[in-house]
Amino acid sequence: MAKRDFRTLFDISRDEVLKVIDSAIALKEGKLKFSMPPLQGKTLAMIFLKSSTRTRISFEVGMYQLGGYALFLSSRDIQLGRGETIADTARVLSRFCDAIMARVFGHSDIEELAEYASVPVINGLSDKHHPCQALADFQTIKEKKGKLKGVKLAYVGDGNNVCHSLIEAAAMVGAEISVAAPKGYEPAKDVVKNAEKEAKKTGARISIMNDAFAAVKDADAVYTDVWASMGQEDEAEERKKIFAPYQVNAELLKAAKPDAIVLHCLPAHRGEEITDEVIDGPKSVVFDQAENRLHVQKALLLLLFGKI
Repeated sequence: MAKRDFRTLFDISRDEVLKVIDSAIALKEGKLKFSMPPLQGKTLAMIFLKSSTRTRISFEVGMYQLGGYALFLSSRDIQLGRGETIADTARVLSRFCDAIMARVFGHSDIEELAEYASVPVINGLSDKHHPCQALADFQTIKEKKGKLKGVKLAYVGDGNNVCHSLIEAAAMVGAEISVAAPKGYEPAKDVVKNAEKEAKKTGARISIMNDAFAAVKDADAVYTDVWASMGQEDEAEERKKIFAPYQVNAELLKAAKPDAIVLHCLPAHRGEEITDEVIDGPKSVVFDQAENRLHVQKALLLLLFGKI
């Protein structure tokens, strides 16, 4: 079987995105079963240059449940943290393991891993994309809304890696996404441009603006993320002032549909990008969304190993 990488959502087809989401739901409901563990004997190398809760646990538990083994590798555990090149690391891990998942700072690290690895490389997070998260997010939306095509998702906050992958996912499944970010913090133009090409094929709609209330108007789902991502800690105080009008709170949610759901990829800085009242409120599906990282990760692994 030819090697499959998952650097961004566009590494798999629209049909495969939908297959992963539907398979994740089936796995969660116990409706997708195998006569024997489908990944028995398979090993996943997990490189973590950034700390993690959901990514690490979902992949580690997911591999175990599928019959495989996940190997945690921080920069302190391997020579990558002492100057060994990414290319050499990729070549060596490919001799030992059946796939590599990496959570890194620069997206170029994921690209280089994929270039030199002879086994599938999965982007567990980079500064530009978080495709695994977007799959879990749209799984959650489908579970709660019963469909994806035509659903309006409003994203409020920093035009970051999570936002980029949400835009790509929305374009692929035919959803509407409305992004509100402060001036100068909008999503990258190249990401939006590429997604717009896909949106023309699926009927998706992508809107980028600076007004949070306009973005949230009549939304089926409202999403936010931290205002300062890992590696941006020195900007945190300045960003708090700039992003204050973009807090997801009860007042902002009044602009969404009455049955709108609220999503957050976690970890949350409560009282900053989202209030306790909202994240703990009846509209929040944040912890269902977190759980879905496990199910969608399993479905993605099965896809890349040719098991679904």
